[in-house]
Amino acid sequence: MNKEIFKLAPDRVWQHFYSITQIPHPSKKEKALGDFILNFGKKLGLESVVDEVGNVIIRKPATPGMENCKGIILQGHFDMVPQKNSDVKHDFEKDPIEAYVDGEWVTANGTTLGADNGIGCAAAMAVLEATDLVHGPIEALFTIDEETGMTGAFGLKPGLLKGDILMNLDSETEGELYVGCAGGLDANIKFDIKKESVPANTKAYRLAVTGLRGGHSGMDIVLGRANSIKLAFRFLYSAQKLGIRIGQIDGGSLRNAIPREAFIEVIVPADKAKELEAMAANHEAIYKAEFSATEPTLRMALESGAAPQFVMDERSQGNIIRAIFGCPNGVVRMSDSMPGLVETSTNLAVVRTEGDTVVASCLLRSSVDSSKDALANKMAGIFELAGAQITFKGGYPGWKPNMQSPILNTMIEVYERKYGKKPEIKAIHAGLECGLLGGVYPNLDMISFGPTICSPHSPDEKVNIKTVGKFWDFLVEVLKNTPQK
Repeated sequence: MNKEIFKLAPDRVWQHFYSITQIPHPSKKEKALGDFILNFGKKLGLESVVDEVGNVIIRKPATPGMENCKGIILQGHFDMVPQKNSDVKHDFEKDPIEAYVDGEWVTANGTTLGADNGIGCAAAMAVLEATDLVHGPIEALFTIDEETGMTGAFGLKPGLLKGDILMNLDSETEGELYVGCAGGLDANIKFDIKKESVPANTKAYRLAVTGLRGGHSGMDIVLGRANSIKLAFRFLYSAQKLGIRIGQIDGGSLRNAIPREAFIEVIVPADKAKELEAMAANHEAIYKAEFSATEPTLRMALESGAAPQFVMDERSQGNIIRAIFGCPNGVVRMSDSMPGLVETSTNLAVVRTEGDTVVASCLLRSSVDSSKDALANKMAGIFELAGAQITFKGGYPGWKPNMQSPILNTMIEVYERKYGKKPEIKAIHAGLECGLLGGVYPNLDMISFGPTICSPHSPDEKVNIKTVGKFWDFLVEVLKNTPQK
């Protein structure tokens, strides 16, 4: 236990966050944490329920004199992205997160921290528990499985929520209020392959692309970080002329994270081994030069190893290499209406062998539905030409900004009065649950905000301590100034 966390302010938020880190809660495996939150509400004597998909709702009455305020829904998701460095031993389904204080930040030991969205959930729990706050009627909505498909938001039924204003506590830059977000769509690709015996007179290697920063495939896609899968297949495309053959592929791990590592078993005719090694060294030097600013620890290496159990047939291999190398990745278009905001992007997140297939997944994002559809059609055209099957699922809508929002105006006024400057008003190139929740509850007045979290969805994730305090103080003041009905 890192006792330094208990010395941080606001203590009630950090104590709840620490409790959250101690209960394993990767996406789709977060029930234990949901039970903990439910029992937390019941122990406080508050109305606490679980809906049919596993979302937890806890209601707290208004404090005296605040009964005529509009009802506030404090919303966050209690699953987390399970990412770790390859040299770290950690079972996200069994082991607690090893959170610790590192200067001005709280981070974790080689794994994701879960501040996305554990800090938001901890703040909501602190509001529910507090006896010294002034607020109108409160509902806290803790949703499941936001990170791998927004199952909780998709499954929420009309009529469960009673509030008028939804405060999503899942944004990641203090001093910014978010009023819109991108929609998303999952692309799942499958290539059928034939396995062949490893030819004689060959040398075996393990191609390893490591040392990349990765990050959130929405928030960080604009930063120009490298994609380990794309780098690996760029090399494979060039290496085809040397007769390279592929065995197992293991690139990326999560649909909504920029892949940081990729590992591929390869063989080459023995008389081409030195040439392949020189080609790999040359590619690594090129990659390091191209990504010197964004990926200072990038590494691509050919490591000698045992022969793979099989290699792919050459026809399938050629189609896979060309399709993955040619697959769109990164920013597709910037927004015309909001400078600096990505409108449309895609992240090639995972490529791996599974039995007699190679599967790949991409997450497409756009604030313009027609652009998202066009990108999906482009990707379908590429992969269908290569003989793959491609399916799309899990589509969710964006959230259109409402600049006349009453809660937006209130929060601007409160922030300016408290901190002497206006907050920035932004939309986000990521999938907040507001789009889905607004579809089920179209009359909700919605906004999203939070403390500063860097590198979510990667083992470099960290949350700034000072901004957690500002986030909490701001939330408390906004609750005190909730608009009247």
